[in-house]
Amino acid sequence: MNKTSTISLAAATAALLLAGCAGTPPSAPADKTASATLEGRSGSKVTGVVSFSARGDRLFVDARVSGLTPGEHGFHVHEVGDCSAADATSAKGHFNPGSKSHGHHGGAERHAGDMPNLNADAAGNASFAGELSLLTLGNDANGIVGRSVVIHADPDDYKSQPAGNSGKRVACGVIRAASPGY
Repeated sequence: MNKTSTISLAAATAALLLAGCAGTPPSAPADKTASATLEGRSGSKVTGVVSFSARGDRLFVDARVSGLTPGEHGFHVHEVGDCSAADATSAKGHFNPGSKSHGHHGGAERHAGDMPNLNADAAGNASFAGELSLLTLGNDANGIVGRSVVIHADPDDYKSQPAGNSGKRVACGVIRAASPGY
């Protein structure tokens, strides 16, 4: 092969490679995920996992919990990722970056960390899957990685201040990033 043939072959190969890439869309970044492993507090035997996944500008939650008493239980994101206290008071209050009053999880006037009550069946098992607003897995003011999830003994009434009269804290778990990108 002469020098001109070598340059022509290299140019043709590069052109083919570039043409093959032209129709290939760029890879989308992986969704961010995080989870909290729940442990019993206040003498309870509650356990479970709460998983969070960010898809675009939406945050989805999936909770699987056991060891609860049958019925409804308050379910919130709390300010601090510290579940070390026997009664989980180390998690502080509801996560509230907007400085709002406590309220219904679907209302405009509420803490960002206010979520729907969990409803445990007769065997003490509860699950929840849904979309959350006002919360992110990012490093912004509404980011929840490094905070905690708390389950309470009683249902949240969605109106009593400052925390919905949901009783003692029966489970707590720190929200930890489960995927790269943080």
